[in-house]
Amino acid sequence: MPPADPNRDRPDQGSELLNRGGKIDREALLALYEQAEGDDDAPVTARFVLSRDLNKRLDRYLVDRIPFLSRTSLQRLIGEEAVTVNGRLPKASTRLRRGDVVVVVLPPPPSKDIPAEEIPLDILFEDDDLIVINKQDDIIVHPARGNLAGTIINGLAWHFQHHSGGALSSVGEEFARPGVVHRLDRHTTGVMVAAKSDTAHWRLGHQFEHRRTEKRYLAVVHGRMEPHADVIDLPLGKHPTIRQKYAVRWDETGKPSVTIYRIRELYDGFTLVELELKSGRTHQIRVHLSHLGYPIVGDDMYGGRHITVGDLVGPQGTAELSPREPVITRQALHAAMLGFTHPISNKLMSFQAPLPEDMRRMVRLLRERGDPRPVKVAGATIDLERAISA
Repeated sequence: MPPADPNRDRPDQGSELLNRGGKIDREALLALYEQAEGDDDAPVTARFVLSRDLNKRLDRYLVDRIPFLSRTSLQRLIGEEAVTVNGRLPKASTRLRRGDVVVVVLPPPPSKDIPAEEIPLDILFEDDDLIVINKQDDIIVHPARGNLAGTIINGLAWHFQHHSGGALSSVGEEFARPGVVHRLDRHTTGVMVAAKSDTAHWRLGHQFEHRRTEKRYLAVVHGRMEPHADVIDLPLGKHPTIRQKYAVRWDETGKPSVTIYRIRELYDGFTLVELELKSGRTHQIRVHLSHLGYPIVGDDMYGGRHITVGDLVGPQGTAELSPREPVITRQALHAAMLGFTHPISNKLMSFQAPLPEDMRRMVRLLRERGDPRPVKVAGATIDLERAISA
């Protein structure tokens, strides 16, 4: 790389990603993601220190530095708090001056052609504008970081090519996540919707943004929760010291986050709880429940423990199960129901996904170890027996 031009802003982090023109090189970024190891959320950043007074808007400056992303996409990146100026969250209109430090968390480069992969999908509904699936465990939604294949998006591409026709919307394709209206964590199962047309995408996104969807989850937590129903209204933000985690934050970084919980069954040392999301923060349910002292079973990131068959039924196990066999190897959290207004027909739609086998087995074992105590709480909507017996 030639010596830095003293009249141009200089990178002191992420310089291996720059081409001769001082712009982020798409192929170098893609190669870095392919080599990345570890967590899906490991950030790739570039840090620039401006050597002259540009008097330029931040979004226009980033267009110059990251040419494969549009200005609209970069504005969205700024809105998602992936950019800081002098350590603070800026606006797209922030004017840059000499000495300003701009740090950008770089998303995966746009995928010119998301490869189709034959991945089993549990499809609950599909028409020309959207597709609703029951997401399984241990799969991420879209290509990101070191996971450029094996995602739900890759599986949907195969499904459209070989079965139903159509394609995902073009909205979000610059971030390698076309059609993705919302996401579930890698190890969270359940209902999610993806858009097949741009109009459907924007209208669905508007419903999620303005809390006009209904999202209900089921979780098994440690402890016997009380009271039987309550509103958890605690602001959330990134954990102050652990990069991968989120936490309750009472400072300026905390965002309003509201979860309503309703107990469905009480067991000896555990609770089956229905949760209604009124906001959609990352790890919201997991952090809220952990903060109250009722972490989700198996969620070791937020205080949950992995349990074995022997922990529930004793050292003898069962006729079919060894006492050392894990009951569940992930957080016991399932997106049981999603309701929204169809973005084209305006018809109200609601979808319920049955519990996956690991959570069904856990509930059965908890019921068998003692008398479960069903709890009737106003506002609970999940058909529990349907979810468990499917």
